[in-house]
Amino acid sequence: MARFELKLPKMGESVAEATITNWLKEVGDKIEADEAVLEIATDKVDSEVPSEVSGILVEQLFGKDDLVQVGQTIAIIETEGDSPVAKASEETVVSVEVAEIEKTIETTKETIAAPQDFSGSDKFFSPLVKNIAKEEGISVAELEVMQGSGKDGRVTKEDILKYIEDRKSGVVETPKVAAVTPKVAEPVVQKSQQAVPVSVNGGDEIIEMDRMRKLISGYMTASVQTSAHVQSFIEVDVTNIVKWREKVKTAFEKREGEKLTFTPIMMEAVAKALKDFPGMNISVDGDYIIKKKNINLGMAAALPNGNLIVPVIKNADQLNLVGMAKAVNDLGNRAKAGKLKPDDTQGGTYTVTNVGTFGSVFGTPIINQPQVGILALGAIRKVPAVIETPEGDFIGIRQKMFLSHSYDHRVVDGALGGSFVKRVAEYLEAFDVDRDF
Repeated sequence: MARFELKLPKMGESVAEATITNWLKEVGDKIEADEAVLEIATDKVDSEVPSEVSGILVEQLFGKDDLVQVGQTIAIIETEGDSPVAKASEETVVSVEVAEIEKTIETTKETIAAPQDFSGSDKFFSPLVKNIAKEEGISVAELEVMQGSGKDGRVTKEDILKYIEDRKSGVVETPKVAAVTPKVAEPVVQKSQQAVPVSVNGGDEIIEMDRMRKLISGYMTASVQTSAHVQSFIEVDVTNIVKWREKVKTAFEKREGEKLTFTPIMMEAVAKALKDFPGMNISVDGDYIIKKKNINLGMAAALPNGNLIVPVIKNADQLNLVGMAKAVNDLGNRAKAGKLKPDDTQGGTYTVTNVGTFGSVFGTPIINQPQVGILALGAIRKVPAVIETPEGDFIGIRQKMFLSHSYDHRVVDGALGGSFVKRVAEYLEAFDVDRDF
């Protein structure tokens, strides 16, 4: 017999932890290689963790709702024989008894209790300050009492480095913090103290928000509180695009095996405009502006349960229309099927949302932090319009839509925000009806 340590796998760049949402196998269950053992959730995507070996599940080192770091052992599987992928040798197997397993569990509990999560603080700390705090083992309590020299008293990199130096030299004393209980215990206490919602007329149904809806709620509220949202609207004549797509969509699907929707055509125009106006392809970190090298377009997608997710098309400006259509369809299909990987939702620099899918003429979308802009595509409608010709003006039927641009007025002024959406409109109205796909 040999013991295999099932670890939380790396799930993409910038994904360092995940929450266990459900154990699919219980202690004593037989597991086949590549069979899913448990379900996990990051702040964006839900996924499964498969086993690399066949065997019997003998230990679960974490429970449901526990937070686990990438690379941590989450379960122990007993395998038949000396599997080359097993982590323990014959000697180790003999020594790995109950006491060692209990020690492993105790270590993982201490890791959970470690100050890894700063979301409970009311103060703002930049990602750089948070990373330094995590590496140096600085707690939330220490950060909250730290004197900041930045704007509005924010803690800067220099402040935390000086604090670390002073603490090592004994100039400052680490604040004493009450013993930390496992994170799973806190919500239980809070729930017992909270009043249960009561139906007013007895016929109302009270439903607790699911995990993703709670996350979305937090993101949206934080975005409104962080960014000074301003909107610009522009109407676009897309008659040529509608006619061209109608003409080529059958041939496109036959040749490429993909459906041609309006979304990749719009995405192509947005990517071009971002190259023209790189000031929209930025993010904000505290008092700093980060100019992004790559143009990675997020496309907001509605899931079957009504929740929202934003998969990202990487290096969108380098794709032709065929490549863009394949990327849009692939991400959209995997989003609906719940097959997105954590890395599929990372690294976005600008976001596009198609509110026209639901019949909306235009909307005022909320910025996807830490980006500074988001574009809403309205429904395409046949409308009467004034058509200018050398022989004079006349009224005709045209296909038109609204573009709604929300941008962060802290760093994007009206000239840039308005010019950007105008450039997108110009690319769409100048669409070449004779182009190949």
